[in-house]
Amino acid sequence: MQKQQLITTSQASLVNTRDRGLNYGDGFFTTAKIVDAKVELWPLHRARLVECAKRLAFPEINFIELEAAISAYIANEKCAVLKVLITRGEGGRGYGLPDQPQLNIVLSLSAYPSHYDELKLTGLSLAVSPIKLAAQPLFAGLKTLNRLEQVMIKHAMQSQQCDDVLVLDHQNHVIETSAANVFAIKAGRIFTPQLNECGIKGVYLQSLCAKLPVEFVQMTVEQLKTMDAVFVCNSLMAAIPVAAIDNVKFEIKTSLSVLNGLTAKEFTC
Repeated sequence: MQKQQLITTSQASLVNTRDRGLNYGDGFFTTAKIVDAKVELWPLHRARLVECAKRLAFPEINFIELEAAISAYIANEKCAVLKVLITRGEGGRGYGLPDQPQLNIVLSLSAYPSHYDELKLTGLSLAVSPIKLAAQPLFAGLKTLNRLEQVMIKHAMQSQQCDDVLVLDHQNHVIETSAANVFAIKAGRIFTPQLNECGIKGVYLQSLCAKLPVEFVQMTVEQLKTMDAVFVCNSLMAAIPVAAIDNVKFEIKTSLSVLNGLTAKEFTC
């Protein structure tokens, strides 16, 4: 087992200027909802960290140590957001990997976004981002520290009148929103965009796939607009219905009814 250093944002600590996460975005993270001092969907968050470490050639993570630190860190939290961020640690000049990396694991807590509860009732409006995602199959599906595309997507959103934006690839296929996955229902079938070239396969989407037959397909914005119901989802907001895409509107009560009918009260939003 390789060495790892655990840091929480409640501690007085400094990030070394040679940390590879700072210099190269050499790392990954997961963001989870805390309810009554428990991490919701933790097995899937853990699996995400394992997959990221494996695909990015990181050392094995010591989960016994990490999970004990998380339990102590969130012991008094009723409802909050936990972020687990892992970098390859310090490295010398250049891109080459250090021979004996010491992982830096940073735990941070923030307030739960209270507006998510309101959006579940009102739905959200979507526009289309002018920023498109680059294709890179090596990183597709992973939540790495390379988030400059998302930074610019959020920047562009400031001039768009919407709650969130649909983000496309360079073939104009829908991939995700700025911070969530997308799924849609048509004639009783559930569809979600393919994530083979880019995008993040979120924890909530994975939990949905474990319970329902979700089909990964290529879809355009125009095809998405023809669906019976459209939702965005992530591990913090769960599933939130879409009220409008551009000028095309969806009936929120109908959308929720369609989803609840498929889940049969086993997996409600």
